Amino acid sequence: MRDVKLCLTFLRKTIKYEAPKHISMSWLKNNLSLSWTASEKHPAAAEIRLRRDAHRTDSWKHITKHTTSDTSMHHVLVENLLKDTVYQVKIRHRSTKALNPLWSDWSPVVIVPAELEQKPEVTMNITLSNGTRKVALTWKKMPHAATYSLNDTQSSNGCNCTKNRYRNNTTETTYTAFVSYSAVKISVIGRNAAGSSPPAILQVPAVQAAGLRICDNTSDLRERLKKKTYVELYELQDGDSRPENVMHLTAKSTKKERMDMKDYVRYLYFKHKCVGRKLQTVTMCIYYQKEDAPQREPQNFTAFSETHTSTNLSWKAIPSADQRGFLTHYSLCSVKDSSQDERKECHKISASVMKYRLGNLTQGTKYHVSLVGVTRVGEGPEATLTINTPPEKPVNVLWSLCLLILFFLLTTLCTCILKRIKENIFPAVPTPVIPDCIPFQPESQDFLERKEEVDEMTLLQLHPEGKSVPEDAEESAVLAGEWEEDTDEDEDNKRWDSRMSGESSDEGLSPGSTGEALRSSREGEITDVEQLDNEIAMLIYKKGLVFHVKRDSL
Repeated sequence: MRDVKLCLTFLRKTIKYEAPKHISMSWLKNNLSLSWTASEKHPAAAEIRLRRDAHRTDSWKHITKHTTSDTSMHHVLVENLLKDTVYQVKIRHRSTKALNPLWSDWSPVVIVPAELEQKPEVTMNITLSNGTRKVALTWKKMPHAATYSLNDTQSSNGCNCTKNRYRNNTTETTYTAFVSYSAVKISVIGRNAAGSSPPAILQVPAVQAAGLRICDNTSDLRERLKKKTYVELYELQDGDSRPENVMHLTAKSTKKERMDMKDYVRYLYFKHKCVGRKLQTVTMCIYYQKEDAPQREPQNFTAFSETHTSTNLSWKAIPSADQRGFLTHYSLCSVKDSSQDERKECHKISASVMKYRLGNLTQGTKYHVSLVGVTRVGEGPEATLTINTPPEKPVNVLWSLCLLILFFLLTTLCTCILKRIKENIFPAVPTPVIPDCIPFQPESQDFLERKEEVDEMTLLQLHPEGKSVPEDAEESAVLAGEWEEDTDEDEDNKRWDSRMSGESSDEGLSPGSTGEALRSSREGEITDVEQLDNEIAMLIYKKGLVFHVKRDSL
């Protein structure tokens, strides 16, 4: 009996835990944290065997540590490992309180994957389609990643047309989602047994609708929303297309949540509905719970590129926080400074325009120009500036005269140079010298009507001692008489007058002087024949014609 009691006492003090179960792991830099279900509430001793998964034939590395425990789990930290390496691990443990503790059986071999240090590389393609946007996601397969999880802000805020919009864990590397026109944030995370990767966050900005109008129907903000209808209100901030404060209203939202908005603050209002299990935007507008006139003037109001009759104006928009209402337009007014009775001219400018050309101004005049922003409630403070249109510049007469003289000198110089070049290349052709012909002016009309009469005249040459005149001499005399008829008219007239006077004198001679006259006539005829021979041999130029007369020898 005593041995039996001793055996029972020994058994009561001997404790053996069951093999570790539900082992989990995580990397903390190059340290591996292991956790499993605790057999008792107090710490235990643990023996850990590990080796690289790529070298399964290697011997195990033994590590003995005491665990830290909470109400349900044992924890142990294995230091100085390589976080980018895959390990095989098995664990056994035993009690630290029992007098005779026994080691438990070894746990099954557990694969510890490497740490996921990089975030997934995701590409996104967005297509607009009838109030919704199709977002196609694609990412590269990550080494050591077992699954991927996806999430978006619209689903997390209750705007969901399906119970499980995304599968929490998937092994695929592509996915297609349908989101509304409002801003959406999508995250993709790689996971394995040792932890998760940093998230890849994709920002899907809100659709920029040009010329948004003020909301005309916002009863959804005062009444309970219908099922599968969602409203989002984005508080817009200047210089940032992504709103900071967002209100999400669903059918479950209370009246206080629906009316928890600020006065004079600009909101971008979206209303979505579920159509065919897709979230579709049906309304998009600007909303103010309460409006007022702007509290600031347009910024940086300046003038540039001034001319005699116009100037360009530019400015920056009033900050959204200072508009305090829906800005309908700008009012630009100008007035002359010359008199108090001048009429102010104003122009309405679109609220989206930041430049304007002010024309029809008077030269050399001072103008006061003002610009104000206008909401549905009224006008805000005005931005002012003063412009002076330049006077018309008078024409500089001296400069004009100098330019004219310079032009004349250059023209004269060029003309002389061209003339000299022309003379060198194309010399002048000499022209024949023809004396001027002075026409004879008759004294009486009777002389004009008188016709020229040609009489045949035979010159007889007396030869001494009965010598006969040769026929050639007679022909020469006749030729000379005919040639004399073709000579210049003045000379013919003179000779005709002289001959007529000679004949008249001959007729008056007495018979006693006949012999003397005959001798004188014979000597004169010899002289006339010689002179006639000389004239026949000459080149006679008459009326532009040259006659070559050949003289036969006597």
